Amino acid sequence: MSLLDPARFAGSIFSGGWSPAEGGDYGVIEPATGKELARIGRASPGDVDRAATRALDAQRAWAAAPFEERAGVLRRAGDLIGAHAEEIIDWIVRESGSAKGKAGFEIWVATNECYEAAALPSRPYGELLVSSAPRLSMARRRPAGVVGVISPFNVPLILSIRSVAPALALGNAVILKPDPRTSVCGGAVLAEIFAQAGLPEGVFHVLPGGADVGEALVVHPAVRVISFTGSTRAGRAVGELAGRHLKRAHLELGGNSALVVLDDADLDQAVTAGAWGSFFHQGQVCMTTGRHLVHESLVGAYGEALAAKARTLPVGDPAQEDVALGPVIDEGQRDRIHSLVSASLELGAKALAGAEFDGLFYRPTVLGDVTVQMPAYAEEVFGPVAPVLSFSSLEEAAALAAASPYGLSLGILTADPLKALALAEQIPSGAVHINDQTINDEAQIPFGGVGDSGTGARFGGAEANIEAFTETQWVTMRSDIAPYPF
Repeated sequence: MSLLDPARFAGSIFSGGWSPAEGGDYGVIEPATGKELARIGRASPGDVDRAATRALDAQRAWAAAPFEERAGVLRRAGDLIGAHAEEIIDWIVRESGSAKGKAGFEIWVATNECYEAAALPSRPYGELLVSSAPRLSMARRRPAGVVGVISPFNVPLILSIRSVAPALALGNAVILKPDPRTSVCGGAVLAEIFAQAGLPEGVFHVLPGGADVGEALVVHPAVRVISFTGSTRAGRAVGELAGRHLKRAHLELGGNSALVVLDDADLDQAVTAGAWGSFFHQGQVCMTTGRHLVHESLVGAYGEALAAKARTLPVGDPAQEDVALGPVIDEGQRDRIHSLVSASLELGAKALAGAEFDGLFYRPTVLGDVTVQMPAYAEEVFGPVAPVLSFSSLEEAAALAAASPYGLSLGILTADPLKALALAEQIPSGAVHINDQTINDEAQIPFGGVGDSGTGARFGGAEANIEAFTETQWVTMRSDIAPYPF
């Protein structure tokens, strides 16, 4: 039986069930063809208010439910994602422009996110504390209440479920605002999954919409925690607004991650890793390898080999062909990519491959003769662009890699892993991958960046999730009422 019937969510938002959106509706567009796949409701700030009010009421009963019940819902959700994998993959491919392999990876991570979250309700939820008074003193974790999740377009299923699943498992209600460009595979899919998994009505809401909906979610008094994944620019605005309303915002933002290729690295293997790091999902991943720092003894051969590989990678409609790269998400993103590449070429960079597009299909691009001032090197491109820069010493490599406001992921390729580990100590980064490229993810790991990449590891892993979606409460108990002098 089909999971997703577009007739069910046409013009609608999910708030325990599908109902008409106050903001009207809009088309769900396939980037590869421009075809309208479906229509879905556009939420309004008023919809946020109604959802938050209902979520606040539903959350109390959900938090009080036996932990086995909450765990069971999460396990069933994981099973359902797996059972409907083929259908969900088709939506991810068509709605977000993903190659099928990348869509399959989303399914794998999403199911594991649910299974990992299912273990959270049965974890110890507090600790006993020493006290100078004759009393039992303890700290316990309580659900935060209503959690707002704002997710992006690029890896829509994973970047929604990684906050939704643990927040629900820990007894919270959740309001999800998926990116409007991927509101089905980043939102409607989860609405149907959790409804079928037996989640009580009112605990989970899906409100596709624009910036006004995001702002309403951040400022609503019923929403106590915001989990945001997106650009650094938008994240700063979310964090500032949340701070003014004295609520926590967990921010996973942009990146311009470096892949450092040391002089003893195997060239062929390094090129394969570098190509995957820069061209996976058209470079539209926060962890994308945005800077290739290559030892001067290898840089010429590395650039030529990477360009040769880029020229062989098939680009096209992933729903119709077996391709390595699909379309970028929309014209605005394509134009930004090309403007950064063009500006770098004007400053003297050399296009070893690519630097051209057809519609939304941007060719994998390799840039040589790069300097640190060039926009395609210095900024987050969020496209399939690989700038190559040389270094002559480990000290220079460390300085170049660290000279970025971002600090999300780092890859180091070498025959000497201990040397790489010592090098990594000098480079601020939320993740370090020795002898691997920069794009890696698993459900059970703590994930997040430093600097302009966010507020640290607040996504994934049991400890990070408990920290993110619960509050600590101090509780004391005495056998008799405490005596006082007046």
